[in-house]
Amino acid sequence: MEMKQIIQTQETENGPVRLPVDSETHTYDDWTIAYTKSHILKSVCVNDNACVRGDPSCCELCVYNFTVDLPHLPDMVFHKNVLTICHKGGARLEFNPMDALKLVRNEKLDLKVACSDEWKESRPAADTQEKVKPFDWSFTTEYKGTVNERVRVESTDQKIDMFKLMKREPIYFYHDLTLFEDELHDHGISVLSVKVRVMPSGFYVLLRFFLRVDHVLIRINDTRFHYEKGNDYILRDPNEIAEQLPVVSKVTEKLTILAGEDADVIAKEGSSV
Repeated sequence: MEMKQIIQTQETENGPVRLPVDSETHTYDDWTIAYTKSHILKSVCVNDNACVRGDPSCCELCVYNFTVDLPHLPDMVFHKNVLTICHKGGARLEFNPMDALKLVRNEKLDLKVACSDEWKESRPAADTQEKVKPFDWSFTTEYKGTVNERVRVESTDQKIDMFKLMKREPIYFYHDLTLFEDELHDHGISVLSVKVRVMPSGFYVLLRFFLRVDHVLIRINDTRFHYEKGNDYILRDPNEIAEQLPVVSKVTEKLTILAGEDADVIAKEGSSV
């Protein structure tokens, strides 16, 4: 296992500031599992709002704003927090905040905080009209990870064996990353995180979106990934749970690791996940 800290610098009015980026890499059989972890995305443009889409000098905030078509981003976007799982044959599974935020619906959300009616009654009608483009302010995302052309995604009747995962095994490697978080203007919390655990029998990943709107709603979107040693695939099991309700959507998928000609055929045909 390799662990290191990369130091980045950023220019400010008071001179350069050192910004640490932690990273760690673990090798398991034919797999390399790695993460990077650092500070949150800045909330103001460092180029005085003069950034241009596609310009190499575009700041990190504006790159996000140009890429993610939302009126505003979550309070805390950990843009450098990335987990990657790579196979020696070229297959790659990645978890990053930008791809997750791309899946937030840019449309009006039929969900109100518990005190919204009282708030509207206490203000003139002109003050309660929508001032920004409507979007899903809860930042709910159905992100299931990002795969490359070396992975074929297909439905399967196979299920993740949770009893196997409950067996006590040595933990070779473990980490927990937060990808983004928002406190919904003190009316709850919205957070996306990913955890990885490597054991002698394989590895397990839990990607979790958790939403709580105070006195209104609790929602959990969990996507579990399990690889068992010796297999040429990873099982992916996404599901969504709402407060006091059963699972509302559930499908298990097999992510088969492609090699050679199979991968080249898929790449030529084009695929989307």
